[in-house]
Amino acid sequence: MSALFQPFELKDVTLRNRVAVPPMCQYSAVDGFTNEWHWVHYPAIARGGAGLVIVEATGVSPEGRITPGCTGLWDDAQVDGMARIAASIKAAGSVPGIQIGHAGRKASANKPWEGDDHIPDGAPGAWQTIAPSAIAFGGGLPKVPKAMTIADIERVRADFVAAARRARDAGFEWLELHFAHGYLGQSFFNPQSNQRTDQYGGDFQGRSRFLLETLDAVRDVWPENLPLTARFGVVEYDGHDDQILPESIELAKAFRRGGLDMLSVSVGFSTMGGDIPWGTPFLGPIAERVRREAELPVASAWGLDDPAVAEGLVADKQMDLVMIGRAHLANPHYTYALAQALGEKDPDWILPAPYAHWLSRYSGAGKRAEV
Repeated sequence: MSALFQPFELKDVTLRNRVAVPPMCQYSAVDGFTNEWHWVHYPAIARGGAGLVIVEATGVSPEGRITPGCTGLWDDAQVDGMARIAASIKAAGSVPGIQIGHAGRKASANKPWEGDDHIPDGAPGAWQTIAPSAIAFGGGLPKVPKAMTIADIERVRADFVAAARRARDAGFEWLELHFAHGYLGQSFFNPQSNQRTDQYGGDFQGRSRFLLETLDAVRDVWPENLPLTARFGVVEYDGHDDQILPESIELAKAFRRGGLDMLSVSVGFSTMGGDIPWGTPFLGPIAERVRREAELPVASAWGLDDPAVAEGLVADKQMDLVMIGRAHLANPHYTYALAQALGEKDPDWILPAPYAHWLSRYSGAGKRAEV
């Protein structure tokens, strides 16, 4: 069996393989509520064989959404729809996960296909954004956010806790805190977006405080036997990584001491104009360094859909899981395709029986397909 198709155990959860579908926003919710789109989309991908399927970035509050079309878990009434998704992922053989987060100064944006920019102030659907400091991101996201008060910080932390409880009650077995991509958690850590002079800014300890306190508060309500993870941008590629990467590894160590079970290693996207070396797989060596120095299991994404690359990253212990997103949108059974490409002896076990029967029976040369 290939390394990619070995089971992976974390706490009381066992993934059937090392392939995970990362959170990919669908921008199709209404007032944070899921609907038929989500109820079909997620089980379809789970049936393709991935060990873990993580539901898209879900706002812990209405102001925490990226766009008006983002899902939410700020209302008990939203739990039923999410429970339907979690149950369907599990029934398909994957572990159901969910990512919760707050978009900070990147919130109140149009859907990507409607501009991917801030909704103008005063326009229908717009709202006030908040951040550690009153500093705009720039470009198509020019709104100057409101600098958070201590009361705001406490409120948002409580929102994370309440959303985690609802995720638990909905039946999710894997929780990921979204501390990456220039959203609220990441912007507290980055010194260019956080210029506070109180206990939540300044030095490494101050800029780490919001993330560590939020982790600690969520840890108190999330079941101890289930994985609690985070996605975090450990590099920026903006000329400041001599400071950011070592600090990020120190924060990862603090995450581990605070009860984090795995880190999904990503890019920070905290500033405009980073020179990201897009390629395959540019985060592999960085993920391995985080894994080794922080002594945490790691996952990562970005360009890992080549079968040989994905297999090598796991076999060489650079990553424990590979996050493969867009390939699963193009082909919901992409995990099955990976198994075939890697020469798994009986890849049809990955699929539900109604699919595996027909694919195995009529996929050989000279066999006649029935319609």
